[in-house]
Amino acid sequence: MTIRVVVADDQQLVREGLVALLEFMDDVTVVGQAGDGRGVLDILGRKDCDVVLMDLRMPVLDGVATTRLVNERHPDVAVLVLTTYSDDDSLREALTAGARGYLTKDTGRAEIHAALKAVVAGQSTFTADVSRRLVAALAERPRPRVSSEGLTAREREVLTLIGTGLSNTDIARRLHIARTTVKTHINNAFAKIGARNRADAVRYAYRAGLVRD
Repeated sequence: MTIRVVVADDQQLVREGLVALLEFMDDVTVVGQAGDGRGVLDILGRKDCDVVLMDLRMPVLDGVATTRLVNERHPDVAVLVLTTYSDDDSLREALTAGARGYLTKDTGRAEIHAALKAVVAGQSTFTADVSRRLVAALAERPRPRVSSEGLTAREREVLTLIGTGLSNTDIARRLHIARTTVKTHINNAFAKIGARNRADAVRYAYRAGLVRD
């Protein structure tokens, strides 16, 4: 499957650099690029797209407002934020608007590639730093604890590592098991805890006490 991407960033040099980076990925094609949110919506009105790689700070129509409109008008298109900003307010606004993933601009090519594939598959994805911020934000508001009973020891391990921001590949390496085995544990754990995506799993890991600051 080829992942069709629109790149949105108001800085032309950054935008062109991202396009060049994505063109090195065999299963990714860039179908458009825009310097503001209106440009993104114009492209989506004319071309089929799977993912918008979205900057947050843009003129005319910023990334948060654009993300909200993309979700309303093009619900099959995933928004993956790629931004310089990792503060709590930016993270909260982007996720509330409907972003499926949140990366910072120091993210490497392999991680961006993995994130694109994850959001197309309906998963949420975050860099490790963003995952820690998400957990910290949740920690500021007391929430009822949930039980991890019913999970196997390995499923608890996998959820704990998801909560700390590790990818499936990193989890497989850490636990010395195959990636397919990791995916099986994730699917089983998600079914048991009612998680729809990795964001739900991060929240569960915190509330169950599997992840602590």
